[in-house]
This record gives sequence, C-alpha cells and structure tokens, in this order.
Amino acid sequence: MGRFVNSGNSAFQVALNSEIYVDKTGLLAYTNKVMDTTAKFICNSRPRRFGKSITADMLTAYYCKGCSSEEMFSSLEIGQAPDFTKYLNQYDVIHLDIQWCMEPAGGPENVVSYITEKTILELRNYYPEILPDSINSLPEALSCINTATGQKFVVIIDEWDVLIRDASTDLAVQEEYINFLRGMFKGSEPTKYIQLAYLTGILPIKKIKTQSALNNFAEFTMTDARIFSRYIGFTEEEVRMLCEKYHRDFSKTKHWYDGYLLEQYQVYNPKAVVELMIWNKFQSYWSDTGTYEAIVPLINMDFDGLKTAIIEMLSGNSVEIDPTTFQNDMVNFTCRDDILTCLIHLGYLGYDQDTHSAFVPNEEIRQELAKAVKRKKWNEFLTFQQESSELLDATLDMDADTVARSIEKIHNEYASAIQYNNENSLSSILSIGYLSTMRYYFKPIREFPAGRGFADFVYLPKPEYSRDYPALVVELKWNQNAQTAIRQIKNRQYPETVANYTDNILLVGISYDKKQKTHNCVIEKYSEK
Repeated sequence: MGRFVNSGNSAFQVALNSEIYVDKTGLLAYTNKVMDTTAKFICNSRPRRFGKSITADMLTAYYCKGCSSEEMFSSLEIGQAPDFTKYLNQYDVIHLDIQWCMEPAGGPENVVSYITEKTILELRNYYPEILPDSINSLPEALSCINTATGQKFVVIIDEWDVLIRDASTDLAVQEEYINFLRGMFKGSEPTKYIQLAYLTGILPIKKIKTQSALNNFAEFTMTDARIFSRYIGFTEEEVRMLCEKYHRDFSKTKHWYDGYLLEQYQVYNPKAVVELMIWNKFQSYWSDTGTYEAIVPLINMDFDGLKTAIIEMLSGNSVEIDPTTFQNDMVNFTCRDDILTCLIHLGYLGYDQDTHSAFVPNEEIRQELAKAVKRKKWNEFLTFQQESSELLDATLDMDADTVARSIEKIHNEYASAIQYNNENSLSSILSIGYLSTMRYYFKPIREFPAGRGFADFVYLPKPEYSRDYPALVVELKWNQNAQTAIRQIKNRQYPETVANYTDNILLVGISYDKKQKTHNCVIEKYSEK
C-alpha cells in the first residue's frame, strides 16, 4: 500500500473505532450507481466539521485494492445492498489530501509537482513495465496504464479547494492547479481511465467568468445538496437517537445545533453534536480563531445592505439572496449576495432553496456571528442593541405604551418608504426590535406550531435564564387592533403549547394602523385559569 495509491482502509477504521460513528455508507449506493457513467464526476462541498475527510476515507476503504474491507462494511447500511461486493476492493484508488500535501511540498506553489512526482512513483511500483521514466504527467500516466491494461481508477481528492481558498491571491498557483484538474478529469481521455472521481472541499468548483472550471462534474453543495442531503451532517432522526442513547435534551440540542436545511432534511453540525453527546456541554464548538479569521474580513466588506442583512439574520429574519453570482473563491466578491453565499458554504449561514433566502441556522452560529460583529463594534449593531434593550425591558415590565412607541421608532428609522406599509416589514421590524433577546433567549421561532394555528413569534428563554425571563408569545395584526391579536393567541391555544417549555409566559399583541401609521400594544401575563 502507498500513501497516495491504494492507501488502504485504516483511516476509515479509526472512524469506526470512535465512540460515536453515524452510518453514512448509504452514500456508496449512489456512487456505485454512477460508476463509469457520465455522472461519475462528483464534487461534494460542505463546511468544516461536516465529515468531508471521513467520507473520503470511507470511499477509499470501500473501493481500494490491496485490502479486505468486507467485514468492515458488512454490518453497515451498504452491506445490505444487493451489489455490495460487486465494487468492493476492486479498484486502484488515488486518494489525495491537498491540505496535507502543502507542507511536504514546501508551499502551495509546489503542490501540483509534488503530487505528480509522488503519485507517479507509486504507480510505477504497480505498473513497472508500463510507465517509463520519461512520463512526468499524472494524467498521461493514468492514460498509459489504461491503454495497456484497461485498468480504470477511482480518484478521491480531499480539501480539493485549499489552493483556491488559502492561495487565492496567487493567480499563478490557481491557474496551474485548475489546469492540473482539467488534465485529470476533463476531455475524452479521462473518460476512459476514470471509473469514479470524487472531490470534496468547502467551496464549490471555481468559476471562470460564469462557467465552472470543471463543468463535467455534478456538484452537490450547501445551496443544492440533492441526493447528498442526508449524508452532509447528521439528520434529525440520527440526532434524536443519539440524544436518547446519551440522555441529552433533544429540544435543547435542536435549538443549539439544528437549522441547516438541505432538501427535506433538517441537518445538524456533526462535530458539535458528537462533542455534546460526550461532554454534555451546550456551547459553541467552533474555533474562535477560525471564526474570526474566516468571517470578520467578510462581514466588514463595504457592500450596500451587507451589515443590515447580518443584523436582520441575527434577529431571526431570513434575507433573500442570489447565490449564482458567487465565483466560488475567496477574492472575487462583487456584492452583498456573494458574501452571504460564501458564508453559507463556510457553514455560518443556512439556505432555503424554496425561498432563495439565507438565515442564521442555530444558537451556536448565532453566538459566533454576534461575537464577530461585536468585535468590530459596528455602529449599526450598537444602536439597535441599545434601542432593543429598552424595548425588551419595557416588554418584561408590561409597559405596553413604551413598547408601541419603541416599535414605531424602529419602524420609522429602519423600514424604507417602499416597504413600510406591508406585513412583512412589520415582522422584520419586530424581530430587529427584539435583537437584544439573543442574550437571554433562543433564536425566535417564526410561525411556531401551537394549539390550533401558528404564532407569529415565540421567544423561548435559554434554560439558565428561564427563572427570570418569561417566554414571549407575540402576535402581529395588520390594520386590526392589538386586542384582536391577544384574542387570537388565546383562541388558538398558543400558550398551551408553549407551556410545555415553561409556565412563565407573556402574551404580546402588536398592531399597526396603516392609515394613521401608528402602533399599539397589549401585554398580558398568561394564566391557565
């Protein structure tokens, strides 16, 4: 076995040896299905801590010649597939970790030559009579072996985009690397010698102008995961089972780590969930250094609407974006939407394909973004926080008149003239108005399923504050009075559902008179009697 060619199954065995392993081998059923078809070129991008390397190790262990993996996989999901053994340990697998290669190569400018030299050297051990010393191109070496023997290769590249991300300002390094990938995978000759190609990294494939540099690859991303949706992170069902096994509070786990919406799946951050199960500590498991280095330069770029969008999402709103303009690198940003799309791929935002909107997925990410914003002391953020603190205090004091005046002030200052007179605007103003709740409350739940309908907003206090801070059930009414909102809360039995979380509940009805452009508020303390 070699380092790059047929590296065996030991790396995947480490994952199986771990205290927590969630079976994602069902993905192999898809890769088996597309073997040696036009769909055999796959790029699956996902954020850090979402299992990229484990998936690459799994593919290597399953397809790699020179090792026996039947026992390893037989008890897993793929072991029940009818074609389980058809592809098992049948191929020469080239597995490259670009991140790892940077150090022994002596820097990003040497990575392509290092990979080429070392991989060809290992291939000569397998095919000594076929590869003469004159061959110094990896695509040519694979083509020669295929021509002479008919052998096809499975090529797996982990952290494929590291040279795009970390050497993004060096255009010469980028160009050499992209040309290397094109030589490996694009054209009629690679079609002959590639059985399966799997690239994984954080960013989708680099665009050149508006086209993918490798447009023959099927891409599965955080904005369009398709068949990969349940193999990126942990699904809700998987997390619920782990919570039962480790006696963890599922509801609290959901607030902290859920929220990545991929197709029909609610997806959780696997690293965070594993840490929670083992240590029973609800906290952010992102690296502070990594967070600041990754996002502070991005969120402070001078694009119209960027800071406002971040504040809206921290408040619990979603913002519409167009993810198609992003060039899939860390340099060519042209607008607000490029930054927000990048943050989706980095895992700091979620994305809803149906509404084309970005949002903060969970409490863990909310804390990280809030820390990054506070570190830069945005004037916009500080202003909203001060006004929001006053609004929250008035709400908790049940001072309805002050609440109405505060909402009206924020509405006048924040909403544009075009958007002022609509219900969506009022909802946005309300969530921004209660921005300060993020210290004491979880992210507000929009359209909370409760009783016989959906409450507009529900703010559930974090457990450590639940004795001092009530849950807030907020209903908005457009061109109706605030008392009507309170009646709807009661008639539809919203508080009864919220009472499953806490018996300390405030009912808040807020209305807006379109003609008078005035707000009114009614606040009552909920009683079961």
